[in-house]
Amino acid sequence: MFGMFKNSLFGNTEETEYKLLSSETKDGVSFEVRRYDAAKFAAVSSEGRTFDQVTGELMRKLLMYIGGSNEQGEAMGTAAPIIMTVYPRNDGVFSRRLVVAIRIPTSYQQEPPTPTDSAIRIEERPGMTVYALYVSFKVVLLLLLLFDVYTASALKSFSICRQFGGFAGESEYRAEALRLTRTLGETAPFQRKQYFCCSYDPLRPYGRRNEVWFLQEEP
Repeated sequence: MFGMFKNSLFGNTEETEYKLLSSETKDGVSFEVRRYDAAKFAAVSSEGRTFDQVTGELMRKLLMYIGGSNEQGEAMGTAAPIIMTVYPRNDGVFSRRLVVAIRIPTSYQQEPPTPTDSAIRIEERPGMTVYALYVSFKVVLLLLLLFDVYTASALKSFSICRQFGGFAGESEYRAEALRLTRTLGETAPFQRKQYFCCSYDPLRPYGRRNEVWFLQEEP
């Protein structure tokens, strides 16, 4: 467990690269169209429990795996984001089916370490194009000053980030998904039966970054 926290908080974080196809703002809502390449992921699934009940447990499994809980004992650094695939019902509420995945860091893509947890599987995911929602997140300056976290220059760079922060649960992700759905409109070519809830820094106690991705239908 300590290895997981050490790896996630102090290890190298490799953010998944993508090609930015376009960036738009409609009615005050900003989103990007991104293209991600195919890659290997570590993934774990759950059925029967709610999103809020099980996401923490599944994230920990994956972070422990890349933190060294594998047959080779390899601490791989970590990668971002953690991608949670959700399957909404017609009313928008998440069904009790969830897949949580993290991209294997690049240096281990060819031969990922073997998981010791039988619930974790290594899978090859195809390339994809997504609509990614990012909204402004207001920093609580008093909190940052109390903990002396950022320098003035860091605060300046943080203030221009476009994201939604905090400890995101089902209600927060659903609200952002609804915003993106309304922004894109009914005719936009994206999948309605599933979408991705993404967490970039799940163990960080402040300045957390979250996104919602809709998978574009391939022509």
